Amino acid sequence: MLGLLPDDPIIIAIVVILLALIFFTYLLIRRTVLEFRDGMR
Repeated sequence: MLGLLPDDPIIIAIVVILLALIFFTYLLIRRTVLEFRDGMR
């Protein structure tokens, strides 16, 4: 797994930032959907 990572720290930083954005977007959407479901009840 570690051998697949590029040696360029900029690429690693971009990948980490993208993963963090995807994770936070997922949490935000999940919270919004749960609140919307509670509001529908």
